[in-house]
Amino acid sequence: MTGLPELGDRCPEVLGGMRVLRLCSVFEPAALSDRSARYDAIGGMQNHTAELSRQLDRMGAVQLVLTSRLDGPAGWTGLGQRGRVVRAGVDMRLARQGWAPLAAPLALGGTPVDVVHGHCGEDVAVGPLARLAARRHRCPVVITVHASVRHTMRVASARTAWLRLAGGLAERRTLAAADMVIALTPAAADRMASEGIPEGRIRVIPPGYDPELFAGDGPDPFPDLGRPRVGYIGRITPQKDLGTLINAFGRVAGPACLLIVGDGPGRHAAEQQARPLAGRARFTGFVSHARVPAVLRHIDLLVLATRYEELPSVLIEAMAARLPVIASRVGGIPILVDHDVNGLLVPPGDAAALAAAITRILTEPGTAARLGAAAWQTAQRYTWPALARQVAEIYLQVTGNRGQPRGTA
Repeated sequence: MTGLPELGDRCPEVLGGMRVLRLCSVFEPAALSDRSARYDAIGGMQNHTAELSRQLDRMGAVQLVLTSRLDGPAGWTGLGQRGRVVRAGVDMRLARQGWAPLAAPLALGGTPVDVVHGHCGEDVAVGPLARLAARRHRCPVVITVHASVRHTMRVASARTAWLRLAGGLAERRTLAAADMVIALTPAAADRMASEGIPEGRIRVIPPGYDPELFAGDGPDPFPDLGRPRVGYIGRITPQKDLGTLINAFGRVAGPACLLIVGDGPGRHAAEQQARPLAGRARFTGFVSHARVPAVLRHIDLLVLATRYEELPSVLIEAMAARLPVIASRVGGIPILVDHDVNGLLVPPGDAAALAAAITRILTEPGTAARLGAAAWQTAQRYTWPALARQVAEIYLQVTGNRGQPRGTA
């Protein structure tokens, strides 16, 4: 990767042209409509990092984002008015950590930066690279923990066992060295504090949604699909436990359809399991994040039967679309979903309980309307402009500017 442009000049805006180096194993495809990225390799994290970066660009941050190339091409693209995104490495499905060695020279060299922001999930390389980059540039490092490999990940194979061991060690060292750690939920923040991270170095900033994406309306993406529609949006991996959802949907009587939006290594097995449902189940494959609001506007219920999760952004987006949601009672989900107030919670892996919850929503229109209205009210606390402003405040704090950001987000 040659010919990478220099980061832009400082700009007298909210962040005053602050130079930010963002390290994240996943980021949205180079083109929002790019279908070459056949599945979202880590789900909400790539949307989180992209939305945050766009908001901070509007505030005047000058960002260099180093990330993997998923299964699209390597190279760099522009980000907003001032930023650059560099996608490095081999196909992420073949070598999850393969982007980091190629991105390291850019992280450790080039134009000095004011702050390094690493985004840690089910990976090993981001934390150590963020620490090295902060040392090289002699600047603070901020870490967002999207999913703790030590606490959130469940060991289901030799691969996940290795990730938990190696990634857990890297995570512990990274958080101990960070100038500020961002947790997605209060429970995650409490866990960090109990492990010795000073409370003054922990902030809780959840994922969010962009209200502009949900402002309009549009045609039904699936005009030939019957109603009501039970929807799932996300990766098709063991973590998401589509098997339990398909099993549960098979117990639901009536004319409902199951719409599964997404792709992943578990898709073939899920399609085989769903064959007895005949025409009642449809797999759409990968859908870009820009098209997700249109999908949400034309389903009747979103279900997330995940085995483990910190705080999935798809639930927030479904709430912003005024949908009733059903989700597993795991991780940080109960912080967002208040049972029988703005959604329903079920035990993970319990197909019978999930089927009963789906049946209740589909057969009780008053309950569905009540939950959807309360869900929309909840979503108003999770808008990206406000959340990104909190991140901007952290940048100003760790870089020595104790004042509030200038202007409005």
